[in-house]
Amino acid sequence: MFSRIDSRSPVPIYAQIADRVRVAVAAGELRGGDALPSVRALATSLRVNPATVVQAYRDLERDGIVEMRQGAGTFVSAMGAETRSRERTAAASRLVRQMLAEATRLGLTPADVRSALDRELPEEK
Repeated sequence: MFSRIDSRSPVPIYAQIADRVRVAVAAGELRGGDALPSVRALATSLRVNPATVVQAYRDLERDGIVEMRQGAGTFVSAMGAETRSRERTAAASRLVRQMLAEATRLGLTPADVRSALDRELPEEK
């Protein structure tokens, strides 16, 4: 789940971790009650400071995505279909903003991006 964390990205690592969890929850990869990796385990596997993981988990807790239980770990909160749908929409918006930021950095125009999207998106049936 965390294989796409990029230390060279302009997006802070804690935000990448939180976004990846949000996407996994929105997509149904993670469900209410599922445990997230411990702070120490995730920090070790990503080779980041544990405070970075704590910040990501606190942001997720603030948004109601996870529950942090002292001594037990961090768990995905139970969510209804409406909340999951809002998370999917928010995840799509974040993805588009990231793509547009990268396109701007590369000097691409809005027309370049639209053309690429038209080529890459599957035809609707």
